[in-house]
Amino acid sequence: MSSTTDGRQATMDSTQLYHEETFTDRKVGTIRRLTPVAADGSADSARPVIFVGQAQVMTPMGAVPISFELDAATLNAAIDKFGAAAEAAVHQTMRELQELRREQASSLVIPDAAGGALPNPSDLLRDGRPRR
Repeated sequence: MSSTTDGRQATMDSTQLYHEETFTDRKVGTIRRLTPVAADGSADSARPVIFVGQAQVMTPMGAVPISFELDAATLNAAIDKFGAAAEAAVHQTMRELQELRREQASSLVIPDAAGGALPNPSDLLRDGRPRR
């Protein structure tokens, strides 16, 4: 989608429209079924139906939403694959979060050589007295 701040108006791609339905067990997560449709709302059988799973993982910083595509042709198949796909998505998300933490912890602030370096203490003292 285009940003409206650069003078262009946001427009939808009429060739990539989907009708969205949501299914949930109200315990573990949600499955969204995205059925392709034409611009007039009729079914577009030339494109496959897409199933997307959604779950939340509780972390010390709060709930983290996780979305993952389910490789399934029917809702029953998507339900059967939900658990394994959710677990894989959670592990992948945790690996990405750990990598971000490592990157943050290892980033060093190096002062600018031109003006950020501290002066040498011996340059400040001349004959045991501060320079003026």
